[in-house]
Amino acid sequence: MKFQRFINQHINQITLITAALIGIGLLGLITKIGWLYTWSFILASIISAVPIVLRAFSALRFKTISIELLVSIAVVGAFIIGEYNESAIVTFLFLFGTFLENKTLAKTRHSIKDLTEMAPTTALVIGEHDQIEETDVDLVDTGDVVLVKTGAQVPVDGRIVSGSGHVNEASITGEAKLVSKTSGDSVYSGTILDNGTLKVQATKVGDDTTFGKIVELVENAQDTKSPAEKFIDRFATYYTPAVLIIAALVGIIFSDFRLAITVLVLGCPGALVIGAPVSNVAGIGNGAKHGVLVKGGDVMNTLSHVDTIIFDKTGTLTEGKTAVTHFHTYSDDEKGLLVAAAVESQSDHPLAKAVVDFVQSKHLDFSDISVTSSNTIKGRGINALVNQERVLIGNQRLMADNRIELSTKQLDDLHAIQRQGSSSVIVAVNHSVQVIIGISDVVRTGVKESLQQLKKMGVKKTVMLTGDNQLTAQAVAKQLQIDELHADLLPEQKVTFVKQFQNEDQKVAFVGDGINDSPSIATADIGIAMGSGTDVAVETSDVVLMSSGFDELVHAFGLAKKTVLNTKENIIIAVGTVVFLLIGLIAGYIYMASGMLVHEASILVVIFNAMRLIQYQTKLPKIDVDQVTESRVKLS
Repeated sequence: MKFQRFINQHINQITLITAALIGIGLLGLITKIGWLYTWSFILASIISAVPIVLRAFSALRFKTISIELLVSIAVVGAFIIGEYNESAIVTFLFLFGTFLENKTLAKTRHSIKDLTEMAPTTALVIGEHDQIEETDVDLVDTGDVVLVKTGAQVPVDGRIVSGSGHVNEASITGEAKLVSKTSGDSVYSGTILDNGTLKVQATKVGDDTTFGKIVELVENAQDTKSPAEKFIDRFATYYTPAVLIIAALVGIIFSDFRLAITVLVLGCPGALVIGAPVSNVAGIGNGAKHGVLVKGGDVMNTLSHVDTIIFDKTGTLTEGKTAVTHFHTYSDDEKGLLVAAAVESQSDHPLAKAVVDFVQSKHLDFSDISVTSSNTIKGRGINALVNQERVLIGNQRLMADNRIELSTKQLDDLHAIQRQGSSSVIVAVNHSVQVIIGISDVVRTGVKESLQQLKKMGVKKTVMLTGDNQLTAQAVAKQLQIDELHADLLPEQKVTFVKQFQNEDQKVAFVGDGINDSPSIATADIGIAMGSGTDVAVETSDVVLMSSGFDELVHAFGLAKKTVLNTKENIIIAVGTVVFLLIGLIAGYIYMASGMLVHEASILVVIFNAMRLIQYQTKLPKIDVDQVTESRVKLS
């Protein structure tokens, strides 16, 4: 064991010595010094064969017939027939090819290696009496307060308790733009403070941080095999022993030992075995670099075949930054508005926050209003008891469920709000409608152009499923040219639609926020979360778009197609090489050493082909600035 470890540690030196001995042997050939020629190649063969034979025996211990075993048998055969030059060149090419493979493979893993090296290692913990102690990041506990100085990494996920500054969140979102942070804001481990000083209270530490989960996800994704890899693994299990049998039969039938060992060399399935995994790793690494987390080769393969993409509306197609844009009151006082703010202040829903912000902007005080109870009705709204009065806040279905009829004027106001693409909130106190509020959300910049590009890349149908009302949904769908929409849906109804599309033999991807839409994300063939760095999104979906950008969605879809195509190219190159070598052998142009040279060259070709994925970038669509401005004015 120690000897094998020693050999493995000095494999590069062994390769170099072998090359030197081959050079001396060729010098003996030129100068016609026979003994120098012979013994140089013998020594080169023996020295270079040692690590190959050791690997072959290690594989046999696990009942695996490896490529190294084929090469080892070929070297022994070459010795038997006295072709020391052939055996030396074959073993050297094998070792040198392995060296080049490791070097180039390291480059395909470069993005992933960079990601793991970005993890913070130390933290400045603020103790009692404001004493600052530098400690290992693994020793920081939840609740500790850490100091982050300008230019330093944030060591934990946490909330800023004091200070402000601009943070580079490229390690989380893939976008190297600065984000302004101040007291109360959340920050993530691995991000970098560009300026200012922050005191951050840790909410998550170590492997539980968002960055820790990202690193774990990407590392695990490398080991998740695509269908092509699984097939090749099964194929190689039978292929390699078959080469041994074929070589033996060739030797017996043709009584040609040289031909038999040449078949062993030519039959090495190196390029075929390595072609799919290296494409998979390169594709996942590219995604990680661009803020797209793909959970393995199987996901990459399925994503490449998606033809129907379903979108949630709020927070997915729209920015989720809501504001009150319409307000109609049907009483002489502002009671309905104040009651609504009091109830909604207990919720963190975007629509609730918009109502509270609107009331506060009017400098109205609702602090003395007592909310006795509050019950959320899924897909409808809120049923609350306020100052001993029954209050309903929600959509038209909530009013209908409670037999509250809207007047003609109220219906006209409601429909006018909905026609303009705004969500509506109706407030009723003791079964009397007091207020109707219109709340608008802005469509994400570039969504329309991204959807058009996805169509060009092979997506056949785009669908919107939303719990919002039909008129609001229609306004957004019309603006974005979405093919099909279904509104007024509960979460379980969205799942029903996902299953319906799947039953129609469509390959479905669902794009949502990773929290409210988790049932649909889990049901779809591919679940895509608009992540924004949330740990829930990282855990529940197949693909995470870390900065929630539609350019990332386009990149993910294009990358999946490119990775699968690259894998197929590598398989064709590998199989084509074997066919070429067999034809060359039959024609008498390929021998043992030249066959090994072509074999190693084919491995490098598939690796270099896969490395092209590292540089892959999707050409992003041009955004119509005038149209974006128009949509923002229209919806807000």
